[in-house]
Amino acid sequence: MKFVVGIDGGGTGCRAALATAAGQIVGRGKAGPANIRTDLSRARENIVDAATQAFKEAGHDPALITSTGAVLGLAGTNVGTYAQQLETILPFAQSRVVNDALIALDGAVGEGRDGAIAILGTGTAYLVRRNGKARAVGGWGFQVGDQGSGGRIGRDLLEETLLAHDGIRPASPLTAEILAVFRGDPQDVVEFTINASPGDYGGFAPKVFEYASRGDPVAEMILARAVAAVEASLAALDLDEGMPLCLLGGLAPLHAKRLSPRYQALLREPRTDALGGAVAMAARLFGGTERADV
Repeated sequence: MKFVVGIDGGGTGCRAALATAAGQIVGRGKAGPANIRTDLSRARENIVDAATQAFKEAGHDPALITSTGAVLGLAGTNVGTYAQQLETILPFAQSRVVNDALIALDGAVGEGRDGAIAILGTGTAYLVRRNGKARAVGGWGFQVGDQGSGGRIGRDLLEETLLAHDGIRPASPLTAEILAVFRGDPQDVVEFTINASPGDYGGFAPKVFEYASRGDPVAEMILARAVAAVEASLAALDLDEGMPLCLLGGLAPLHAKRLSPRYQALLREPRTDALGGAVAMAARLFGGTERADV
């Protein structure tokens, strides 16, 4: 039997699915991070590990990896030549490395179909496809992008907490709780930022949504800024009326409630996830003509 592999890899983990040539998933595996811009060699190791697990779960010899085609949707492909470098060192018979947003779009609206996604998690990224042509917005990373993301919301919360401590802006129950987390010492907040990752900042984002639901003014201000950033990115996609828009990522349901009616009207539930999108693409590219609808 002929198989294909789909991979969904990002900064926190890597998922693999082994599927038949028709796109029917028969085995899954998980491993560590697979952001190829951050660590190419480690990403390769985790990709192979996840694929190996998928073969084993399906009851097949992992040695079949070398005769199997794979589509890999990975973070870090939108900068430099990392994708091309990875393709040369992967063990699969054939490899296609694409941006993780592309497989997410295919999973959400259907392979090759028009539509748009907003990935709203620790980071943010946007992709629209119109008449078969895809256009990306954002996805530039925490330092210079990711507006509206969990990472940026958490960072903004720490900034507002320090501003409140200094008396520059009004304090609130939220800023008081966050300062208490750091033992009431603003220097501890600064120390935290020295080695904090976007995910570390993002860990504070749920508190902002929680306190906003209680009417906390600082939380409301931070989220108003975040939602405005999300809508500015959606506006840049120039979405057609009636075009399906899928929100993905951990913050998707929280942001969805706050979007304006213009974008609320476009929201659709995703058909499947990014891994399903990778599998569908792999089945089309490497599985032959027989396919399953995912």
